[in-house]
Amino acid sequence: MAGRTRGLRIALGFGAALMLSACVAQYRNHGYVPADEALAAVNLGQSRASVIATLGSPTAAAPQDEDGIFYASSRVRHFGFLAPEIIDRQVVVISFGSSGGVSNVERFTLEDGRIVPLTRRVTDNTVRNTTFLRQLLGNLGRFDAGTILGEE
Repeated sequence: MAGRTRGLRIALGFGAALMLSACVAQYRNHGYVPADEALAAVNLGQSRASVIATLGSPTAAAPQDEDGIFYASSRVRHFGFLAPEIIDRQVVVISFGSSGGVSNVERFTLEDGRIVPLTRRVTDNTVRNTTFLRQLLGNLGRFDAGTILGEE
């Protein structure tokens, strides 16, 4: 009987330790931001290619390739069943001037409180809610041989 009680205590202790280990916060890192020492090696007027060779591939580039490159990283804490929480975010923006050389290097953090608006570009869909066969047959009446033969 004493052996069963001891085994039950061990099992309960193991179960309690297992439950407590599930409540430990887990951290995940995403992205890449160069260290301050690496950013110090970037000089004004330096070309885009040499910046990328020094710092590595950027996370993103501006829509117009001449405007700038971005390095971004974030640290997210996952704790049990709670929603993930971003505890650190850094963005490094390297801007290029009209001559193609570096004009500015900026670092933004979560504490800066800057919200970057995201644009959503949606292509207008002109197709009506009809079946493929109905669309195909609907185009038969619009056939014009003159446009195919190059006649106007």
